Amino acid sequence: MTSYKIPLHIKIKRIFLLSAFRMLYRTLGRVKVTGQENVPIGTPYVIAMNHISIFDPPLVVSFWPEKPEVIGAADVFEKKGQGLILSIYGVIPVQRGGYDRVLLEKILAILKVGRSLVIAPEGARSHVPAMKRAMPGIGYIIEHAQVPVIPVGLVGTTDDFWRRSMRGEKPQLEMHIGKPIIFPAVTEKGTKRREARQQNADLVMRHIAGLLPEEYHGVYAGQAIS
Repeated sequence: MTSYKIPLHIKIKRIFLLSAFRMLYRTLGRVKVTGQENVPIGTPYVIAMNHISIFDPPLVVSFWPEKPEVIGAADVFEKKGQGLILSIYGVIPVQRGGYDRVLLEKILAILKVGRSLVIAPEGARSHVPAMKRAMPGIGYIIEHAQVPVIPVGLVGTTDDFWRRSMRGEKPQLEMHIGKPIIFPAVTEKGTKRREARQQNADLVMRHIAGLLPEEYHGVYAGQAIS
C-alpha cells in the first residue's frame, strides 16, 4: 500500500475554498455547530453524515476543525459547477454500488497517515430529511480500518435552502457532532461477515439519528441512539 499525500496545490486551494464556503453559509443562513469537542484532532477517523442535498458536504468540511478528505460520487464530477468544486477540493471519486478494491486501498492509506475521511453511508442524496438505509460500504471501512467513526447529524440542508436564502429567510443550518463510535473487530466469516458489515453500517446511522429530530430518522425511526 502506497502512502497517501495531498498535492501542495490542493492544500492551497482548500484554504481559499473553505474560507469562501464558510462566508457563503454565514451570509445565506444561520449556522450552528455543536459537539466539536468530540473530534479526536490529529488522529485517523471516519466522519459519517446523513446526506440530504448538495449542501451537506461543503457544510461539513467548511466548519470541521480539520481539513478532511472526502469521497464523492463519480457522476457528480460530470456536472460543470459541482464537478469543478469537487476537483478543486480534491474529492475522491467513487462509483455508486459494487465493491472497489482500489478505492478501499486509498481509504486505508488516508487513514493510515492519520487523516480523517468524510463519507455518506446512505450512498446518495435522499432529497428529503428522512434517512434511507445505509449501504454496506462504511461496514467495509470499519472492518478493515479499525478506526473510530464520528457520527454527524445535519439539519436544514434541504434542497430548497438556496431558494429560501434568496428570499432573505436565512434558514437555520445545524451540524451536530456525536461522540466517536468504537467497533470491535469483525471476526465472522461468509454470510455472517456480510451481515456484520450491514449491522455496523446501521449502527452508525442509528447514532446519526440520535443527533437529529424525529422527522429525520426515516427507516431508523424508533432506533435512534442518543
